[in-house]
Amino acid sequence: MADIRELIQKVSLAKNKLELQNLKTQFLGKNSQINQEFKKLGSLNEDERKVKATSLNNEKQKISEAINIRLKELEKLEINEKLQKDKVDVTLPARERPNGKIHPVSQVIDEISSIFSEIGFSVEEGPDVESEYNNFTALNTPEDHPARDMHDTFYLDKNKKILLRTHTSPVQIRTMLSGNPPFKIIVPGRTYRCDSDQTHSPMFHQLEGLHIDKNITMGHLKGCLDYFIKEFFEVKKIRMRFRPSHFPFTEPSAEVDIGYKLENGRIIVGEGDKWLEVLGCGMVHPNVLKNAKINTKIFQGFAFGMGIDRLAMLKYGINDLRSFFETDYRWLNYFGFDPLDVPTNYRGLSR
Repeated sequence: MADIRELIQKVSLAKNKLELQNLKTQFLGKNSQINQEFKKLGSLNEDERKVKATSLNNEKQKISEAINIRLKELEKLEINEKLQKDKVDVTLPARERPNGKIHPVSQVIDEISSIFSEIGFSVEEGPDVESEYNNFTALNTPEDHPARDMHDTFYLDKNKKILLRTHTSPVQIRTMLSGNPPFKIIVPGRTYRCDSDQTHSPMFHQLEGLHIDKNITMGHLKGCLDYFIKEFFEVKKIRMRFRPSHFPFTEPSAEVDIGYKLENGRIIVGEGDKWLEVLGCGMVHPNVLKNAKINTKIFQGFAFGMGIDRLAMLKYGINDLRSFFETDYRWLNYFGFDPLDVPTNYRGLSR
């Protein structure tokens, strides 16, 4: 076998990474001399084998260390060479930095929060990982309700006690249990369901509203939603109808439709001969209030829920829900908003 010092010297004189790699293969590869020597160890007696193996391992380690040292030297030489070649003309004008954009979902959350803050609602938040009790049981959802099925809910344990929340309604329960009425809150946030297509996503954004006080009626609910829809879509007149529906946590319950018409392929919200469903609502079910330790003989209230992504699609003409989550900068540059354009009611919400 060649002298170890000669091998190390050849390594130290390697001119580039390719030459160094070839030397590594030659000295330490499958067909290298040192590997051939390892294969002969079986023919030696035990004492000779131990001495020879120790010697070969030491030589192999020295060659490996030499290769690593030379590799670092070559990398440093490459960097220095690039620094010498690459020169910056400091007299050139600076390149314009791209401006960041606010995502339409974030913009719509700010818009909705601005509208409801004008009429006394505060913003509450809650965890994305919820208990089965807060997400279903406390909201008067029976054990056999389809929403509890594995096809709709992302459960995080075998006993189905911990899950990714399917709506923002659990924050209602958390808020009511942590304080005393009256309550007047909205709850924007992420929610999760097993669904995915052009108009559905496994993760989407929802907003819940809750108003609990003495002598609250459906009239208050209608007035609240009428104000919100006019402000959000920035129209002076709105056709709105309540259709009877069913939700476990409200009674009576209703779906809310608003009038619209089509002009040049665009949806014009406000008045028209067509109807568009925008949200669900109702009076909070007495069982929900009891589960939240609220005296139903004194207090009652209304609740409503809406899809933030859907509202953004309607208002800003976005056709595919999936585009919200594709992180395409070109899409965001077109549909996004100026970071300094904070929504306020007095000067208009959107651009």
